Amino acid sequence: MPTIKETAAVQVNFGSFGSDSSIDMTPPAHSREGSLESDFSLETARRILAEVMSFRRVPAGVSLCALGCQNCASLPMKKILAAVKKNEPVTFVLPAFPGKSPNPEKVLGHLPDYAERLALNFLGTLCKRIKRIYTPGIKIILCSDGRVFSDVIGMEETNVTAYQAEIGKLIEEMSLTDISLFNLDDFYTDLHFTQMRDELMKNHGQSLELLKLKVRSGAQASASPEEQESNRMYSGITRFLFEDAMHAGQTKSRSAVQKEARVKAYEVIRRSNAWSNLLFEIFPDAVRLSIHPQTCGAKKLGIRLIGDENWMTPWHGVAVEGKKGFVLLKRSEAEALGANLIYTADGRASHYQLRA
Repeated sequence: MPTIKETAAVQVNFGSFGSDSSIDMTPPAHSREGSLESDFSLETARRILAEVMSFRRVPAGVSLCALGCQNCASLPMKKILAAVKKNEPVTFVLPAFPGKSPNPEKVLGHLPDYAERLALNFLGTLCKRIKRIYTPGIKIILCSDGRVFSDVIGMEETNVTAYQAEIGKLIEEMSLTDISLFNLDDFYTDLHFTQMRDELMKNHGQSLELLKLKVRSGAQASASPEEQESNRMYSGITRFLFEDAMHAGQTKSRSAVQKEARVKAYEVIRRSNAWSNLLFEIFPDAVRLSIHPQTCGAKKLGIRLIGDENWMTPWHGVAVEGKKGFVLLKRSEAEALGANLIYTADGRASHYQLRA
């Protein structure tokens, strides 16, 4: 039987929040004013960004650059500072919470469970921490993207609808007043799901040929951050699609599933990029966050959803309680460890608990 150290464990840690107010995240000199008020706004903006960047997610094998890195801080600082100068909440947009993986060996079902609750609590705690620094605080808009590519990855439309509704209920139940939910249904209110996706791709999509070129270029040493991100996303999404399809009961060969995953990965990325383009039009002043690792100087800030975790997301795994707190694992890994399945008061599967 494997030990918990042998799995892709994700330790939840809510005690590591913190920022260094001495960090230099100064925007270009022409934007600075000599007044005391301007200096205060600049310092406040620095501290807000430092809190968020404390939980950056970067690619495996890439060193985490300093919090004061100008390449990483320049774009978000401009948007944060603009909001602070107006004494308004700083808006962050995070495409996430699409819906549960269709692989029953990864998750407990199609509805949110304790794993999502942990992630929402983490984000809510971040909002509270920043409100102590800056009274108007921040607003995080969770842009649920399940509807964008549900047909490609095998998610039932009814399951996506139910998942989004439950996330909304969790946000309300947990009194997360600084977090809201936005999805494709909110933009294309009068269209069928297929029509929504068709309109999205027609107005905001990019060509498949251009994406393939970026993916290939991203593997080269001279690749730009955008090309590197395209290459990483392709590799990561291909892996996830392959894992989601390789479950008990499926009849395709391993090579056939791998080939299909490669083709689908391109379409998932095309849809995801189109969704990002639409969100930029709708929320032009928002700071862009991503659950995907981001390199130095990228247009988005990669952010971890649960404390010190590395990659696992709530919708690709389950929460497992151990002596040191919660970790995220695949369902099959939790069961291989002999963990007990815990249910909610109304009988819904919630999370696993390791035996003492």
